[in-house]
Parts: sequence; C-alpha cells; structure tokens
Amino acid sequence: MRPRGERLRVAVPKGTIFEDALLVLGGAGLPVEVLREDGRKLFYEAGGPERGAEFIVCRPSDVPVYVEYGAADVGIVGKDVLAEQEPNVVELRDLRTGWCQMVLAAPAERAEEVREAIAHAEVVRVATKYPHTARRYFEGIGRQAEIIALHGSMELAPLVGLAECIVDLTATGTTLRENNLTILDEISTSTARLIANRGAYRLRNREIAALLKAMEKNEDSLV
Repeated sequence: MRPRGERLRVAVPKGTIFEDALLVLGGAGLPVEVLREDGRKLFYEAGGPERGAEFIVCRPSDVPVYVEYGAADVGIVGKDVLAEQEPNVVELRDLRTGWCQMVLAAPAERAEEVREAIAHAEVVRVATKYPHTARRYFEGIGRQAEIIALHGSMELAPLVGLAECIVDLTATGTTLRENNLTILDEISTSTARLIANRGAYRLRNREIAALLKAMEKNEDSLV
C-alpha cells in the first residue's frame, strides 16, 4: 500500500473514454490539464500534496490491474472490462458516460441460420475479446459455444469463416453495419465506472470520499 501522505494516484484509460474521464476528473477539481501536455507520457504528477494528483495512463484492460494491486488508488474503467475480469476492487460510482453495448452478432445473410443453430443447441463458434463474458452468456441461456479469443477486429472472424458469430462491444453499431453484421441479441450495457483499491478505500477514505463528493456536486451543477 502506498503511503497515505502521497498524492492520490489515478489510473486513466486510453481510448474512447479518455476524454470523458478527463471531463469527470477535471470537473471534480483534479489537475487533468497536465495529461494533454504530452501525449507520449504514461505517468504524470501535478499540483501539491493537498490538491494535486498522480496519473497513470494505460490500456482500459490494465486499469483494474493497477488498481487491484495498489499501483493506483482509484481508476476509471468501463463496466464491460469489470464484468470480463472480475477484479477484486471497490466499484464506487457509475459515471454515466461512455455508454456502449455488448452484443451477439452474425453476418446478416446467415443470421437466421445462426439463430436456429443456437436454438437447437448446436455448438457454434464465437470470436470475441471477451471470452469470460461470452461463456457466461451462453451458459446463461443453456447453450454451448466454442469460444475463440481474439485481440483484433472481431468483424473479420465470421467474414472469413473463423467463427459463425461474434460477441463484441458497440456504441453506435456503425462498424457492424459496415461489415454486414446484424445483432442477434443484446447481452449487456456498459458505462464508465470509478473504482478503488480496497486498501486505499479504507486508508485513504477521506480523500476518496472527497473526490466522490466533488464528482456528485459537479454532476448536480450540470443538471
């Protein structure tokens, strides 16, 4: 556990919710302007011990890891990542931003065929970046699936015959439509969440509670 006297350390995700995260943190009074000064840096220090903060900028999937193991006190991450990884952290607040949806999708011309295969308990191959989420989904509907974990563009897998369908995250559905994929089922929705390390939540509760209160006050002022 990091010493109590140090600045609060915050893990911020790169990518689609980066700007939303800065708006939320900046609105709560943290000196996030420093994160825009040099996009190549991964670690930032700003302000003094009382009003300052340290920032780790990392991949969204790494935010829960830094927080769980105490390298960061708090972090911002999508609910989709939390559902996939199930880290041992405290989920403090739904930030109501970065909305997206986890879906089951298949090529439009084979959509009915895939639906029928699933309905008749046939084993379908599913490509996804979220293997645990996909497995839970199929177990939840009482069906089996062969889960293929990928890290690149999911839309390619059914187009080249690697899988019959995909489980993936979408915000607008544009990429699915551009690749002639149609949504078969809506699995879950996701928004950005503020999380905390369990030890930090106990030992630095005053600071974390103040951050939460500032977020709530800023949200109220925008209503």
